[in-house]
Amino acid sequence: MATQFPDDFKCPISLEIMSDPVILSSGHTFDRASIQRWLDAGHRTCPITKLTLPDQPSLIPNHALRSLISNYALISPQKPQTPTQPETLISTLTSKSSTMKSKIASLDQLTRLSKRDSVFRRRLTESGVVSAVLNCVDSDDPGIQEKALSLLLNLSLDDDNKVGLVAEGAIGRVVAALRGDFPDCRAVAATLLTSLAVVEVNKATIGVYPYAIRALVSLLRDGKGREKKEAATALYAICSFPDNRRRAVERGAVPILLRIADSGLERAVEVLGILAKCNDGREQMERFPGCIQILVRVLKNGTSRGVQYALLTLSSLCCNSEDMCLEATKEGVFEICTGLLEDDNEKVRRNASILIQILTGNNLTI
Repeated sequence: MATQFPDDFKCPISLEIMSDPVILSSGHTFDRASIQRWLDAGHRTCPITKLTLPDQPSLIPNHALRSLISNYALISPQKPQTPTQPETLISTLTSKSSTMKSKIASLDQLTRLSKRDSVFRRRLTESGVVSAVLNCVDSDDPGIQEKALSLLLNLSLDDDNKVGLVAEGAIGRVVAALRGDFPDCRAVAATLLTSLAVVEVNKATIGVYPYAIRALVSLLRDGKGREKKEAATALYAICSFPDNRRRAVERGAVPILLRIADSGLERAVEVLGILAKCNDGREQMERFPGCIQILVRVLKNGTSRGVQYALLTLSSLCCNSEDMCLEATKEGVFEICTGLLEDDNEKVRRNASILIQILTGNNLTI
């Protein structure tokens, strides 16, 4: 049904038809469930304009649009269902007589159909597709493996599927792909771990799985641009679970993150901000030559998000170490923070204010 409706009826976040449209203070409309998840995750910017939102954003019901959607559903003729049944495509994946070409074509079609259609994704999981796709992830053919990982990524868009995928053994297959020989597959596998880690219980499961965090750290060290970025994003998601911070530090993440942060990958600074919340992470940063200087360069040259997390990392370090505090002061962090008090980003201003108080002796708990 979703493809029948005008694009204005679709939520910009979920790309699904809105059932409860609400207006954000930025003037844009979202489905209530989608924008609430965005806000609950700690975001305080509009997903479209990136403008800063109030600490307690108002969600105003868009009654006019809701009425339009309801009326349109009543008068709009339904499009015919897709003629290809998912069971037919799945049987191609499981049949021993299927060629590599036919399997790739089936995976490609399933991936396209499942990308924006939650009803089709639900139908797929109920058809038992997951075990067949997981077997395809084991393939030695990079085309089949990448398509299979992309399909699993689509299925993981629905929260109900995230735990189910883990229960069916997805993590083992994904970690094997992370450690494999195909760069594109490694990047998609890291993205899939990020998606699975949205569910809190999965963060713990991924963290204790053999080689999971080690494989991500290795990808940070040895991967190319996209692989490094996706590995850093996955570590950021996984390390919001406290026990995983220690595991990442033990696998040598800190020096690698500092080096790639200095080379311009700001996603690495976000992970450092998380790892600086644990003692082991801070100790590793303190021992790394030039750590403060790297973070200062981010403060001077980074985007708002990079600056925000560099400030958080510096606050954690300076709050717990007088030596770090003295070195930061020597590097001009106080003066930089004073200038950032006029920044357009509210989080940057707040974090700069906290760091100023720490540097001036009014230590706060970070």
